[in-house]
Amino acid sequence: MFDLDKWQEILGTMRRNKLRTFLTAFGVFWGIFMLVLLLGAGKGMENGIWKEFGGGAMNSLFVSAGKTSLPWQGLKPGRELKFTNDDLQAIRQQIDGVELLASRNRLFGEYTIVNKTKNGSYQVFGATAEFFQINGEKLIQGRLLSPLDAIERRKVMILGEKVRKVLFGDQPAIGQYVQVKGVFFKVVGIFTHTGNNGRNEERAFVPYSTFQTTFNQYNQVQLIGISSRKGTPVKQLEDQIRLLLARRHQFDPADKLALELNNNEEEVQRFNGLFSGIKLFVSIIGVLTLVAGVVGVSNIMLIIVQERTREIGVRKALGATPWSIISMVVQESVLITSLSGYLGLLLGVGLLDAVRYLLEKSGGTTSYFDHPAVDLSVAVSATLLLVVSGAVAGLIPAMKAANVKPIEALRAE
Repeated sequence: MFDLDKWQEILGTMRRNKLRTFLTAFGVFWGIFMLVLLLGAGKGMENGIWKEFGGGAMNSLFVSAGKTSLPWQGLKPGRELKFTNDDLQAIRQQIDGVELLASRNRLFGEYTIVNKTKNGSYQVFGATAEFFQINGEKLIQGRLLSPLDAIERRKVMILGEKVRKVLFGDQPAIGQYVQVKGVFFKVVGIFTHTGNNGRNEERAFVPYSTFQTTFNQYNQVQLIGISSRKGTPVKQLEDQIRLLLARRHQFDPADKLALELNNNEEEVQRFNGLFSGIKLFVSIIGVLTLVAGVVGVSNIMLIIVQERTREIGVRKALGATPWSIISMVVQESVLITSLSGYLGLLLGVGLLDAVRYLLEKSGGTTSYFDHPAVDLSVAVSATLLLVVSGAVAGLIPAMKAANVKPIEALRAE
């Protein structure tokens, strides 16, 4: 039952000892504040890094040709390797566990993408339809490139959102024509990509076969993208592809510079390990800070009990039960820890929201940091932890107070 007199007495005691109450509460407040802030910052870093993946397949592997650094069967080191369409066919036929296989080439040299009086110096790529599923481009308007575009060698193009804004502004882009090196392409789609800090939106893509024939890159493959089937480790595909390409291009399979490999699955595993370590570290620091605050509350409550020994003795002499003494001390402890901790929780969440608002207002996010936040479950758990911590902090002083003997308490000066 709610006892108004008891709560008025507790609040009166806190008002009479403002400095002591403030110093007691500040330890718990700071512990919760730092815990929320550190967890939110860790989440912001995690969101930023995952954003850099751009929504691409986590089980993907990108392979490009390098330069040999080791001699092999009479061949000298320093040879530049070049992939061909036959390499793609060999991977498709001889490597098990491949779900998607794609290729992408880049147009080199000086050129611009021209739309009537507007132009921009942006990168142009040729890519197969499967590449976008692996790399993570997301459609905004129109459509992405299709296998039929490649079969018929259509002169169509999809633009990144930033390219569209420069070339077309507020005008519709779908169905319009742009020019690259004197060749006209029909715009059929607009895409977005969150990776690479938004720079992937400064690109344009045409069908792979069209690109090879139009820009004189016939039978050249610069980048191969692969995603693995469920249950097949990407590392297994990587080893198989290295052996296959080493056999086809005659280089030492142990030559690390012959191929440039980007295994996204390994990157994901490394980042997951990093995030787990950050969460553990932050949790330990926050909990230790909170424990220090709770210990401070417990010590202060012990001092309060000692100072109020005479008062407690009078209460017991007048018939107060041990439980009433215990509940009075525990309730005061719970009130201090819960109120101060909840204020720390509110301030921490508020500060994270302010940082997130400033990042969005500035026109985006910084690299590797995006939308710092704390999960609702963490907030609820922290609130429950505060109540329990307050009860534990006040329990030992309360037990001491309950064991005070009236006669000895009345003798105390």
